[in-house]
Amino acid sequence: MGTPEFAVPSLQTLIAEGYNVVAVVSQPDRPKGRKRVLTPTPVKAEAEKHGITVLQPEKLRSPESVERLRELKPDLIVTAAYGQILPKAVLDLPQHGCINIHASLLPKYRGGAPIHHAVIRGESVTGVTIMYMAVGLDTGDMIAKVELPILDTDTTGTLFEKLSVAGADLLKRTLPDLLAGRIEAVPQVEAEAIYSPNISREDELLDWSRTSRELWNHIRGLNPFPGAYTLWNGDVMKVWAAVKPSGSGAAGAAPGTVLSCSAQGLEVATGDGSLLLTEIQPAGKKAMPVAEFVRGVQIPKGTVLGRD
Repeated sequence: MGTPEFAVPSLQTLIAEGYNVVAVVSQPDRPKGRKRVLTPTPVKAEAEKHGITVLQPEKLRSPESVERLRELKPDLIVTAAYGQILPKAVLDLPQHGCINIHASLLPKYRGGAPIHHAVIRGESVTGVTIMYMAVGLDTGDMIAKVELPILDTDTTGTLFEKLSVAGADLLKRTLPDLLAGRIEAVPQVEAEAIYSPNISREDELLDWSRTSRELWNHIRGLNPFPGAYTLWNGDVMKVWAAVKPSGSGAAGAAPGTVLSCSAQGLEVATGDGSLLLTEIQPAGKKAMPVAEFVRGVQIPKGTVLGRD
C-alpha cells in the first residue's frame, strides 16, 4: 500500500526479492497540472509495469474494500506513505501483520509530514522506522530503524529521495527475520512522541520576526513542496532558497525590511539579524535566482515584506 514516489523503491524491492505481491493499493488517480489531467499515482504506474493488480478505493474502510482485501488472503501488508489510515478490520487480516515504512525516527514525527517538520525544526539527523501498524497514528511497536544525517545542503526534496531508498533497503534486510518470526519489536515511548501534521497554508507563511536560522530551516523544509512564501506589495512571493546564516548580528531594522537587493541576493531583516534570499518566485512568474530577478525588477531598500 503506497501512493507517492517515496513508496516506489519499496515496491521495486519486494518485486526484485521475489516476494509474491498479490496486489497494490494506492490512492485514487487525481487531476494534476494546469490542465488538470487525471494522473496515476507513482506506485500505481510502477505496479502496472509488472502486471500487478491495483486497487484504488476512495475509502479503505468501506465494507467492499475490506472484503476485497480479505479475498486476496495476504500474508503481510506493507505500507509506505499510503495516505489513509488502515481500519482494524484490515490490520487483522494478514498472518504476519501490517507494517509501515515511516520516514522518521519514531516516536519523533508521527503523522503525515515527518520530513518537512524534521527540517523545519532544525534536526541534524533523521531516518526511517519500520513498525507494526496499530489503530493509533504511527503508534505501533518498532521493528527496525536506520539513521541518516540532515546536511546543510538538504531540503525536504533531497531527503525524500534519500529516505525512500533507505526505507527500501531496510525493508529488504528486515523482511526475512520478520517472516521467520525472529523479530522482537520495541514499544514506542509515548512521552517522547512528537507529531508532524500535514503542512497547512498558514505553515507556509514566513514570520520574519523569527531568527535567521529558523527562517532558513523553514525555507528548505518547504522546498520543493509546497514552498514557503512572504507577501510583496500584497501579492504572494514564494521563497525557495536562502544562504545559511553565518551569524546573528543585529540588522537594526524591523523584521521583514529589505536591506539590499542585488545579484548576490535579497537581504531581509529578521528577528536576530538578516537572511540572504537567493531564489524567489514573484506572483505569476516562474521560480528564479535573485540574480536573474534583479535584471528586470528591483525591490527598493526599506520595503517591508509580509504586509498585505
